[in-house]
Amino acid sequence: MTLAAYALRRVVAIVATIALLSLLVFGLLALTPGDPATILLGPRSATPEAIASINERYGLNDPFLVQYGNWVVAALQGDFGDSIRASEPVMSVITSRLWTTAWLALYAFIITVVVAIPLGILAAVRRGSWIDRFASSITLIALCTPAFAIGFLLIYVFSVQLDWFPGFGNGDGFLDTIWHLTLPALALATLQIPILLRQTRAAVMDVVDRDYIVFARSRGLSNSRIWLRYVLRNGSLPVLTSAGLILAFSLAGAVLIENVFALQGLGSLLVSSVGTLDLPVVQALALLTAILVLLTNLVIDLLYYALDPRLRRAGAAA
Repeated sequence: MTLAAYALRRVVAIVATIALLSLLVFGLLALTPGDPATILLGPRSATPEAIASINERYGLNDPFLVQYGNWVVAALQGDFGDSIRASEPVMSVITSRLWTTAWLALYAFIITVVVAIPLGILAAVRRGSWIDRFASSITLIALCTPAFAIGFLLIYVFSVQLDWFPGFGNGDGFLDTIWHLTLPALALATLQIPILLRQTRAAVMDVVDRDYIVFARSRGLSNSRIWLRYVLRNGSLPVLTSAGLILAFSLAGAVLIENVFALQGLGSLLVSSVGTLDLPVVQALALLTAILVLLTNLVIDLLYYALDPRLRRAGAAA
């Protein structure tokens, strides 16, 4: 099977998955207890006439299938309606917060890769040594520590006590934004480093113990060639999968981090929208997050297929 045919099959599966997810997202949120019109207007202003006006404006009186059909047709054109709380187009509200989350995710991902992969390789090479035990210890501690606790600790140490970095806000301008995002990125990376470190260590240890590595050594190949051509190349495949999923998590799972550091990103937008029952924003964020994760998985699968000749041979045989 060629890469194009494999990609086509994966795209068809993703389209079907997105269609099912859109129905689930719209249906579950439509069944959420509470009246968005009443929450928007407040108890004093929620007169029957005002509630009827809001319901008419946002189509809340239509049958479920009609609401869903109208929403899907508009969403395919990039229109997710208007925010009930902000009275602005949903995409405008999301776009205004998108770059903060994107920069935070990219910053945290870079820190994660720079720290986790070299340390994971070193722990695998020096298995049983103090480096391996140190890596295992910090991995266990990081996995057991809640995200908000890591955030508050970083704020207390590096912002309050040492006054090295700002503890809150988005910043103004590129450099100031990076400066403000340093502590949030460190907090998010602390949650991700253990996953990628353990995966890297396990992948490298698995490859090192394979028979073809022993055979390569018996042929007198240099260690550098063995590591570059055999160990790192074959061990990179599961690491690539983990790294891609971590990047998707960085973009979609920074809710607690953004709230701890008072960042105006998609995570804080989702929390505030859920609290005010701003259904158009919640529906758009949920669907876009699902699409992001699926597309990330698609890219990982295509890279995996391109890098691993065994998958191509299996596809050709099928």
